[in-house]
Amino acid sequence: MCGIAGMFGPEGSMSPEQRRQVIEQMCRVIEHRGPDDEGFHIDGGLAIGMRRLSIIDLFTGRQPISNEDGSIWIVFNGEIYNFQELREDLIRRGHTFQTGTDTEVIVHLYEDEGERCVERLRGMFAFAIWDKRERKLFIARDRVGVKPLHYCVAGETLVFASEIKSILQHPAVTREVNLDAISDFLTFGYVPDPASAFRGIFKLEPGHTLTFKNGRLTTKRYWDFDYHQNGADEPVRDESYYTERVRELIAESVKLRLVSDVPLGAFLSGGIDSSTVVAMMAREMDRPVKTFSIGFTESSFDELHYARITARHFNTEHHEFIVTPDVCKLVDEIIWHHDEPFADVSSIPTYIVSKMAREHVTVVLSGDGGDELFGGYDRYLIDRKRQVFGHIPGFLRRNLMLRASRAIPRAMYGKNFLRNAALDSDARYVDSISYFDEDSKRLLLSREVRGWLNGRDSSGEFRRLLAVPQSLERLDHLLYLDSKTYLPGDILTKVDRMSMAHSIEAREPLLDHKLIEFVQTIPASLKLRGSVGKHILKAAVRGLIPDEIINRPKQGFGVPIRRWFNNELRELLYDTLTEARTRQRGYFNQKVVEEILDEHRRGRRDNSTHLWGLLTLELWHRAFIDRSPEPNFEGAKRIELDRLSVAPAGVAEGYAQ
Repeated sequence: MCGIAGMFGPEGSMSPEQRRQVIEQMCRVIEHRGPDDEGFHIDGGLAIGMRRLSIIDLFTGRQPISNEDGSIWIVFNGEIYNFQELREDLIRRGHTFQTGTDTEVIVHLYEDEGERCVERLRGMFAFAIWDKRERKLFIARDRVGVKPLHYCVAGETLVFASEIKSILQHPAVTREVNLDAISDFLTFGYVPDPASAFRGIFKLEPGHTLTFKNGRLTTKRYWDFDYHQNGADEPVRDESYYTERVRELIAESVKLRLVSDVPLGAFLSGGIDSSTVVAMMAREMDRPVKTFSIGFTESSFDELHYARITARHFNTEHHEFIVTPDVCKLVDEIIWHHDEPFADVSSIPTYIVSKMAREHVTVVLSGDGGDELFGGYDRYLIDRKRQVFGHIPGFLRRNLMLRASRAIPRAMYGKNFLRNAALDSDARYVDSISYFDEDSKRLLLSREVRGWLNGRDSSGEFRRLLAVPQSLERLDHLLYLDSKTYLPGDILTKVDRMSMAHSIEAREPLLDHKLIEFVQTIPASLKLRGSVGKHILKAAVRGLIPDEIINRPKQGFGVPIRRWFNNELRELLYDTLTEARTRQRGYFNQKVVEEILDEHRRGRRDNSTHLWGLLTLELWHRAFIDRSPEPNFEGAKRIELDRLSVAPAGVAEGYAQ
């Protein structure tokens, strides 16, 4: 696991010394991604560098790594779980290895198979290969987007890095706000790939490669989620076949992710996904699994009871932390690590659980991806129930219901439901996952910003993605959309940034592409059955994990931000959103912002998710666009982790409290 960075452009654009200084600074600013080592390779107009977090081959795995004659060089971030198998094959072909790393496997695989090498890699990765003979830079990102990769073309130079803050160190890169992306952020709470909040800086999309040669940039997709009409390519089998195969593939995926030369553990929420991962780890490991959980004093947000059930069942070495409002000191640091405005407030507990885990391990396994893979979100059931609105004639929905919803005052209850019911099926789903719907956003944005956006609809691309799968099953279309957008843009971004903030590697067994490709063939009726989501996963792990976990009600990774905004974060929230420099940016109709604040303060409506989004947007602007000095996080770092840690022998007694 590392942070990588680089540039490739005309040799005369910088002196060798300038190029060295820039690449060193690009890597220095992402030192948190790799505190153990650094390395650079400079060749004319090419400079690549890395910061290393040592996981495998601790002593000989320094990067950049080259092939035998120095014609191919690589910087790599991630893990290749089938590297031993690939290595043996490459040795049989005559390749010589100098290290025991998975990084070197990619180099020799590229020698033999060129850009198609990515198709044989099983893992999470973002890497850049310098092909000296071809004078070409080849960059790739893993299939589902576990690891990040950003890029920018500044003049004739390609600049890339694991994090945007690294790209911003290059003197030719400007800091300009991408208003289209800000509009998308207000809709979805994050900036969907491939855009970023900075004009001219992009994310390489999951399952894509990038080639830069002779000043020309091309991107190419090499993998995609493939939901097709079940039964078209193969017969639908008995449920037992699917449950057995799912269980086998999860076990295999977890086992592959236990390869490490440093200590590892697991994030444990007490949900079915993380409990399944812990169960498989416990079967494979010869010592108790180290597990890490987060709780809150507010019972409606606290999942520690369920996490303790799993920990006790598998006799884990369990550690937990109760999140208190004191963590509000972390807001600036969390925003700095995200690089972009990011409205998912669960970044806070993810940051804390990563900080806690780093005191014990360097690698953690998580259960992320299970909801998108097996159909676990409540919104899938809601979408099914609301399909009934499709029977209402379209002219009635458009001319009566939609107009009526727009006539209702903004703060009145029922307005949002009526508007949602008036939309067509795909627009209804996209609206249901939006922070600010298009009508609300038009009221919120200033006249100048609305004019610049010129009627742009952020939901358009999402509706296009909903139509991509060749399947008659509605659920397949929803899973495809969420796997292409929410999963990489929110869930995986959050876990990567918050774990790497503490130099800890997170691995996601449920996102192994072999598992994904099989689960996509399972009929939708076995994922969402009646009112039960994840039916096939629950059937697969019944008897493996406690029934209390399987039968528990769905609970998201929530945070009591509403109460915090009314108490500990109140001053920060109100001062930030109403002070002069915020108003002078001209993004918003300040009257609407103050109405949203007042509704929340008076308890008329819970606007906490909207307010968190507006707060993070303004604080991001101050940190990255206003070019504030590097933030001082010493106050945040002094937060103590007062928690309960229970060794295996004392598990039962510890949880009896």
